[in-house]
Amino acid sequence: MKIIEKKVINESGAIEHLKIFYPSLQNEIVQLSAQNNFAGIIQTTVDHMKNLLKESKINIVNHNIKMMDWLYRNGTKTVKQMIENLFVRSFRSFKKQTDINQWNLLYQYMPLSFQRIYVKQTKMDEVLFKRH
Repeated sequence: MKIIEKKVINESGAIEHLKIFYPSLQNEIVQLSAQNNFAGIIQTTVDHMKNLLKESKINIVNHNIKMMDWLYRNGTKTVKQMIENLFVRSFRSFKKQTDINQWNLLYQYMPLSFQRIYVKQTKMDEVLFKRH
């Protein structure tokens, strides 16, 4: 019986996938990649999604979240941490930027892994930033 190894995507591989996922951001991704700025690339995708939300393109944002989830599930520990700390963390601003119906739609189709991370981050923020 042949064992098939799962290929894990490192930062360089993730960058190549993001160039394909976001053709309109390709120049910016290439530039940030040349500077070895993976965090900047993730932030660029977040900013792009915020712009899509301003245009009420919820379905496109949902699709982009699913693409990022694929990278998360297949990424190295570093890729996962970057997605958790920048991409999923940005959901709080997405929630502020949308009305309740849009947010519910986004959240409803959000991958469970991201829902869990988002809820955990929100609870931690409440504990850390609670005013006494």
